[in-house]
Amino acid sequence: MIRAVIVMNTQGKPRLVRFYEFQPPEKQKELIRSIYGVLSSRADNLSNFVQTDAMFGEDTRLVYKHLATMYFVFVFDSSENELAMLDLIQVFVETLERCFKNVCELDLVFNFVKLHTILDEIIFAGQVVETSSEEVMKAVDEIARLEKSTNPISIVTKSVAGRLGR
Repeated sequence: MIRAVIVMNTQGKPRLVRFYEFQPPEKQKELIRSIYGVLSSRADNLSNFVQTDAMFGEDTRLVYKHLATMYFVFVFDSSENELAMLDLIQVFVETLERCFKNVCELDLVFNFVKLHTILDEIIFAGQVVETSSEEVMKAVDEIARLEKSTNPISIVTKSVAGRLGR
């Protein structure tokens, strides 16, 4: 099971935090600080896999990918394959690239709803649902289309126009 997905910048500021097991806010902040401390002190030539028993409890691992100014981090237990999790990060990043064309930190900050939608299409309740970037994009595009077609303002405008006989 995936326990958490965290995206943070190289200064340790979280841009996406999703815990799939309840953690009080204070504990979440502590965990994010601990993860940042571990990742920022690791040399570039070390593997992307970290044992996190001390932070999250026994049988927990962390895999991350450092891209530009962002760390993409997945925390999971032994029921998940480490290489599959690294590949899932790649799917997540590829999907973000397709959405935002050369994704940067500001895209994540100002489009957090879309960011969460993408993550929800890939992982639901700590379980992997979709591993194809193309399929995730289809779902995200469909959601955006439905949101646009059911815009409450346009519904009200059409309703008022109908009453006025226009």
